[in-house]
Amino acid sequence: MKKNIDYNKKIAFFMVILLYFTIIPLNGCSRNEPISKAGFYFDTVIMITLYDESQEYLLDECFAMADRYEQLFSATLAGSDISHINESGGEPVTVSDETIELLKKGIAYGELSEGRFDITIGALSSLWNFSENSGVVPEQADIDAALQTVDYHGIQIDGNTVTLTNPDTRIDLGGIAKGYIADQMKKYLCEQNASSGIINLGGNVLVIGSKTDGTAYTIGIQKPFEDTGTAIASLQIADQSLVSSGIYERYFMVDNNLYHHILDPKTGYPYHNDLLGVSILCDSSVDGDALSTTAFSMGLSEGMDFIESLPDTEAIFITEDNEIHTTSGISSEMIKTY
Repeated sequence: MKKNIDYNKKIAFFMVILLYFTIIPLNGCSRNEPISKAGFYFDTVIMITLYDESQEYLLDECFAMADRYEQLFSATLAGSDISHINESGGEPVTVSDETIELLKKGIAYGELSEGRFDITIGALSSLWNFSENSGVVPEQADIDAALQTVDYHGIQIDGNTVTLTNPDTRIDLGGIAKGYIADQMKKYLCEQNASSGIINLGGNVLVIGSKTDGTAYTIGIQKPFEDTGTAIASLQIADQSLVSSGIYERYFMVDNNLYHHILDPKTGYPYHNDLLGVSILCDSSVDGDALSTTAFSMGLSEGMDFIESLPDTEAIFITEDNEIHTTSGISSEMIKTY
């Protein structure tokens, strides 16, 4: 049996639908009517919703931002900053301030996670190619060769110049780029006095303020391996981000073995532990991106302890028996299970 699912597209539509039907303003006057815009960026569906018709022009600017950031951070678009670095053969490359900022964040998360999260995983992730792979496990020799290129310590930054000490290293910012972009969109919208809205970048959900009636937003968490739109839980949040990582996002099966997209930079294979997924609740979507992968890699016990050690950060863990485990800051009033 072989199976491959593009979960990013699936969860994007689910969260958009759930958000649309659960965030309904009580006030029916025109200024509170929701306005939304959707598009396809970063190989997934994105959608932004605001609750003031006079601010519709802000949606266009957000999508212009999405386009610009994709041109900087994509590892597959020719001419992007990351493509230039990856194709440089180890020669110095001058890139934008935003690319430098995101690379530094990636390196910092590599340090925090002790290498469990590594943005130089590009050669390995390309080898597995879960977006298109319908069931081919790479040869061990190819995995071993790719592992030799994975080491975030080999990214040298001097001002706006980036040099790879290993010319075969390939940077992949897919694990944090959407979170960074969501944060930048929220920053822009808040500067433009948007007080209520939802930024949904393919499952990275970042909300602005609360609903127009002052209550929290309801965000659904997909039940692993169930039909799109089947929630295992929902969470009440305001002015925060919710980001999920799980083995049901992109995967295939060969000989009853499941291979998923969360790869261990040390072994070259998908992590195997007691978890199906992890969702991170925090203020920053880019933090949620990196921390969801890191916490997943640790398994339930170590992952829970790790998240509990961080300020203003909470997590929902889904174990193999479809049980929900939450960190201490998530109260029973915040979460509903199904």
